[in-house]
Amino acid sequence: MSKPATITGRIEAEALRLLDRNPDGLQWADLNTRLAAADPSWHPKTINGCVWKLVEKYPDQVYKPAKGLFRLAKYR
Repeated sequence: MSKPATITGRIEAEALRLLDRNPDGLQWADLNTRLAAADPSWHPKTINGCVWKLVEKYPDQVYKPAKGLFRLAKYR
């Protein structure tokens, strides 16, 4: 798989990978922390914006079963 060209694309791809490795989902703060650790060059506000738009941008893949919890739809 080729690496997405944009920073937001890379953040989103990593977020989807993290969610795939965590079938019970991840809380917003934990997902942000893990993304920041994945690449320290990513700005915290960019990470935050990408995380909050995951459900909007990938409605067929990501959903929020509870406040602040992100989970892949395949693990419903």
